[in-house]
Amino acid sequence: MNIDIKRGWLVRVMAILFVMHCSLFTASAEEQQKFSPEKFQADLEQYITNEAGLTAEETAKFFPLYREMQQKQRVVYNKMHELFKLPKDEASCKRAIQRRDQYEIELKQIAQTYHNKFLRVLPASKVIRTIIAEDKFHRRAFRNWGNHNRGEGHHRGSQPKK
Repeated sequence: MNIDIKRGWLVRVMAILFVMHCSLFTASAEEQQKFSPEKFQADLEQYITNEAGLTAEETAKFFPLYREMQQKQRVVYNKMHELFKLPKDEASCKRAIQRRDQYEIELKQIAQTYHNKFLRVLPASKVIRTIIAEDKFHRRAFRNWGNHNRGEGHHRGSQPKK
């Protein structure tokens, strides 16, 4: 599969997950509990640390950059979300599609910039493992959330099980 196709798919998945991440509430079968972005972030960072095998020193260098990247991406995701609040006439739909395409390119440029920054503080083998770990975490969190909402009774903690 072409790298650009994989990246495009990943960007779309990340956008969906980010929107969910910002707007969802979670609850266990035993008690109602609001979704905690802080807990989600802590679980994500712990998962990435474990999966990528980061040392304490590497973690201290990597995560400030990672959070900075997420912050910049979040601004773009919010803009993308706003696009679909436009009137639904043909001209505004066309503009929304074109603007969304521009935002997706912007997201890839942000990722590329930060991947290069990551490479300055981590070996390439660990950078790729952080990228894979982030993707795996989000896919599993999304699947766990979906299973719980279908009433399958799975525990819905933010951290995915291995």
